[in-house]
Amino acid sequence: MIKFIDIDENSRVPKYQQIVDTIIHNISAGKLTMDQKIPSINVFSEEFYLSRDTVEKAYNILKERKIITSIKGKGYYITRTKLISKINILFLINKLSSYKMRIYNSFRDSIGGNCHTDLHIYHSEESLFLNLLEKHNGAYDYFIIMPHFKTDSLRHISYTDNVKKAINKIPKEKLIILDNIKLGITGEIVEIYQDFENDIYNALQEGLSKIASYKKIMLIYPEKAVYPYPRRILHGFKKFCIQHSLDFEIHNEIYNDMVLKKGDLFITIEESDLVNLVKQIRDDEFILGKDIGVISYNDTPLKELLGITVISTDFKAMGETAAQMILNKEKGKVKVPFNFIDRESI
Repeated sequence: MIKFIDIDENSRVPKYQQIVDTIIHNISAGKLTMDQKIPSINVFSEEFYLSRDTVEKAYNILKERKIITSIKGKGYYITRTKLISKINILFLINKLSSYKMRIYNSFRDSIGGNCHTDLHIYHSEESLFLNLLEKHNGAYDYFIIMPHFKTDSLRHISYTDNVKKAINKIPKEKLIILDNIKLGITGEIVEIYQDFENDIYNALQEGLSKIASYKKIMLIYPEKAVYPYPRRILHGFKKFCIQHSLDFEIHNEIYNDMVLKKGDLFITIEESDLVNLVKQIRDDEFILGKDIGVISYNDTPLKELLGITVISTDFKAMGETAAQMILNKEKGKVKVPFNFIDRESI
């Protein structure tokens, strides 16, 4: 195998990446085959006068991509050949929710069979996110990131200094930012986003004629959610109500035995609040959509089935757009549609 390896001392490409690239090239060219043994880290480093750390880093990347594997006491072997020619994508989301998965599934459906996508959830935790990036650094052709983090006091934050530094290390041509673009990343990258403050404001404007018929509007904005929501949602809601002189309140949650009055309109964000609210409306024998109105944030198939009015990003379009921009090698910023979808609950 040594005769097939080409390391260019004058290249600006890091040596570890040259090792990765040359092994993949030789597999694609049929010079290296499945189950073929490759040199040990020590042999490789001695043959090419490279540090052991450099070779080890390359081998770790190849192992992460499941191109090689190590067998204790025997050495390293080629374990994958069929996916070498595919585009490898790391997809990082902050939480596992139905609408996040709609984005991911839409992306997978649109990107086609020539791409391999790995999904990881970092639970809005800075340390987990940084560990994932460090672990997979250099192992993927594209990095798709939905940046939503939380502070120690469970407030939403778009990034921390460490997160921004880590993301800035990703080559710009490999970076796709989804959903939230308040990172301030410069350069030619792909950004596909929703504008949380103006989106809720404009969507409520679409439904103004019905919304204005209610006596009081209540936004259920969870201040201490496990996965915090951008406060820009709160700001857009307040702007809408103040501009139209609408009576409004903001609550953390739908409390058990909450006092409901005819003429109330609720806007819920978390599905648990929506379920609790609808149950209480039925228990108190109010008529949903007539006595009390309900609007939910972020559409799901179940909300559509139950006739719940929503204000929502087009999650399918977000995933499709990301896929097409990768396939077409496009750069730029794309605002995803955010709509008021009128159903039977107001």
